Amino acid sequence: MTTSPSPSATVTVSVNGAYRDVPRGHTLGELVASFTTAPSGVAAAVNEAVVPRGQWPARELAEGDRVEVLTAVQGG
Repeated sequence: MTTSPSPSATVTVSVNGAYRDVPRGHTLGELVASFTTAPSGVAAAVNEAVVPRGQWPARELAEGDRVEVLTAVQGG
């Protein structure tokens, strides 16, 4: 009897240009929360497509996703 290899517990994604391993099933919302606790002024895109904030909790990250997290900064 042969067994298939178990799936990896993590996936590798690119976040703001740096590779990062995250748990399989990790969501965009969880990833953004690890970068900032700002209640507003944050935008996120996955694979060059902006993801509306309301979809972050349901948007699971997949192997090879390219994520950009942007935070607005006030100043002059």
